[in-house]
Amino acid sequence: MSESKENKEKKECCGKDDSCKNSGAPQSADGQAGETCACGQEEAKPENASEASAKSEEAPRELTPEEKCAEVQDKYLRLSAEFDNYRKRTARERMELIHSASEETIKGLLSVVDDFERAVKAAEASQDVAALREGIELIYQKLMTYLEAKGLKPIETPAGADFDTDLHDAVTKFPAPDEAHKNKVIDTVQKGYKLYDKVIRYAKVVVGE
Repeated sequence: MSESKENKEKKECCGKDDSCKNSGAPQSADGQAGETCACGQEEAKPENASEASAKSEEAPRELTPEEKCAEVQDKYLRLSAEFDNYRKRTARERMELIHSASEETIKGLLSVVDDFERAVKAAEASQDVAALREGIELIYQKLMTYLEAKGLKPIETPAGADFDTDLHDAVTKFPAPDEAHKNKVIDTVQKGYKLYDKVIRYAKVVVGE
């Protein structure tokens, strides 16, 4: 009776009484020491460090359909904003390039404008028609030389040339005097021009029929 009571007291004192001190640490099967109190009870050995860390790491949580939808929508909004910024930036750069090209062209024409202004003033005080005509022709040649340097070329449409819809615009038709003049250019009403190889104004012509 007294022995069973003593065993009960030993079990209750483990880990609760400061007088209990570890003694004799027998080796366990995995090589780690188990701790034994003075009361004779063996305390639980601590968990392995790798096992503890593995338990602490939680498995990645799978996103819910609502969260996946929100993530996709956020990516779409970001891409849409980036594309809108790109579109605005390229449009602004294109306009700046056009303005820069126009500025250079206008600067080159200013000297021609100056020549015309001088010619107008000279015409007011001079009665020499031949000299005025010569001055105007020089200004015209200067203007055409500048424009040709910028890629402008007149469309040559002599009388009798074949009518070409890629170059000509028939403003009217005129009865041809003979079969050889049918579908031929009779006269040029307005000269056409190309900018490099692109027609920027068709030649307005009279066509024989």
